[in-house]
Amino acid sequence: MITITGQDLTLEQVNQVVYGKAKVALSAESSQKMNRSRELVEEMVEQGQVVYGITTGFGKFSDVYIQKADVEELQINLIRSHACGVGEPLPEQVSRAMLLLRANALAKGFSGIREEVVQLLLDLINHQVHPVIPSQGSLGASGDLAPLAHMALVLVGEGEVLYQGKQMATEQALEQVGLKPVILKAKEGLALINGTQAMTAVGVINYLQAETLAYQADQIASLTLEGLQGIIDAFDEDVHVARGYKEQVAVAERIRTYLKDSQLITKQGELRVQDAYSLRCIPQVHGASWQVLGYVKEKLEIEINAATDNPLIFTDEGKVISGGNFHGQPIAFAMDFLGIGLAELANISERRVERLVNPQLNDLPPFLSPQPGLQSGAMIMQYCAAALVSENKTLAHPASVDSIPSSANQEDHVSMGTIAARHGYQIIQNARNVLAIELICALQAVEFRGIERMASFTQQAYNNARSIVPSITKDREFAKDIERVASYLESCGHLASID
Repeated sequence: MITITGQDLTLEQVNQVVYGKAKVALSAESSQKMNRSRELVEEMVEQGQVVYGITTGFGKFSDVYIQKADVEELQINLIRSHACGVGEPLPEQVSRAMLLLRANALAKGFSGIREEVVQLLLDLINHQVHPVIPSQGSLGASGDLAPLAHMALVLVGEGEVLYQGKQMATEQALEQVGLKPVILKAKEGLALINGTQAMTAVGVINYLQAETLAYQADQIASLTLEGLQGIIDAFDEDVHVARGYKEQVAVAERIRTYLKDSQLITKQGELRVQDAYSLRCIPQVHGASWQVLGYVKEKLEIEINAATDNPLIFTDEGKVISGGNFHGQPIAFAMDFLGIGLAELANISERRVERLVNPQLNDLPPFLSPQPGLQSGAMIMQYCAAALVSENKTLAHPASVDSIPSSANQEDHVSMGTIAARHGYQIIQNARNVLAIELICALQAVEFRGIERMASFTQQAYNNARSIVPSITKDREFAKDIERVASYLESCGHLASID
């Protein structure tokens, strides 16, 4: 059971909830904070105070006063009108993460929402009822309005959800699990949709997948080094300490550990004096991507515990302040940066694939073919990898440098952070496929060199991977191999264990 406070949620806990299906509860302290801020909202409504989003319209309509009798209608109108996302639904794990992150933000007690509304968010998580949320339509400022509105529709019994693998009307799913929708009161609709939880949820999923993939990139590169009889001297600790980047030092150390008892790697001067950059510079390039991951992790750990509502209610001071914490610029930059870092892992992987299959660059059979000429072998797998890295270069163009004014220029600068996060997600999927292709080719290459001469770690990785994809003995539909290996990478974590 994960207890949320709005203060100390971790990425590991998000992982447990999203992938491990851990249940979630609200802390007693958060309940007290939310109740106090709710009392202040109700006082403002009762007194007829002019407060943005409570007794006024939204965006350009912020100067329109709303009568006390209409505040509930204002909130449901807000949710319905803002639920105008388009495109394919976000992955189910993103929807689940959105529920958790929005509940955690509201648990901070700055939003004036009733405890029962936040509890319903947690009930949806605990019953595995996940809103169907279109992936497109957010500008990433004023919050992720459209995606969060689709999430909020479920709380009032509207929209659609995924439950037990089926898409259905929310009303039907709530009835099956014994939950009842809520009627939104003053400010509650705004509190639900004014935040960065769509881009941040995608960002968290991106980070969790990217971290696993970065470890796998180091491991797969080790098999490639054996397949190409790479020179281990380039991974000497002194070389990397001399540069000073701890991430680079760590990658080199992992490679040395993976290959510590290999008979396939060489020393400088034995076969050649130095390797091409795609082999020799693995620590420098992979290490730089690890630096990106460190930056992204830091920003996500802040954002998943951030108050991103507007206005914010400070009960101790009796203040209600309209600000801009909903602006997604920090996450927009982080997601653009993540996309660039993962695109480079794919770029250098594709170059290693080329070295594995190109007979002008190695002494292996051309294209790793069992019968060169009659059998094409891995020739077109390299084409596929090249296409994926080219696509990534387009996706890695930063979304955060763009802005289009909205709401009649009241909201005149936006982050496009959700677009950056979505692009990052696609880059990660492409990068995984590229690394799957490298793994398939590396497995074939080490067979030619002699499996018995592999390092203990890489031989274990070889055996595990061979249970997923067989050796290339003749041409076949390699798309199925790539798909199986990519699925394996997504689910397996490390390719082998270190003794």
